[in-house]
Amino acid sequence: MDAYKNCQSCGMPLARDEQGGGTEKSGAKSKVYCSHCYQNGEFTQPNLTVDQMKEIVKMKMVEFGFPRFLTGLFTRNMHKLQRWSANK
Repeated sequence: MDAYKNCQSCGMPLARDEQGGGTEKSGAKSKVYCSHCYQNGEFTQPNLTVDQMKEIVKMKMVEFGFPRFLTGLFTRNMHKLQRWSANK
């Protein structure tokens, strides 16, 4: 399994994850997903669509002080992340 710099569900830089990444069923750290998206080998919100995830990420970015116009730029390729591209 490849290690990624960004969560392959929400796009957050894994280096910024306060828990160091999500967890697999074995308890090992995920090298693919952050702790907000993935715990115990499962997605924390399994029924979320890519469009819903984009909105959640945009709202979080605004909370952290990013200008709204930038949130669209940062989320425009979210559908290419592993979680979402695998569902096609």
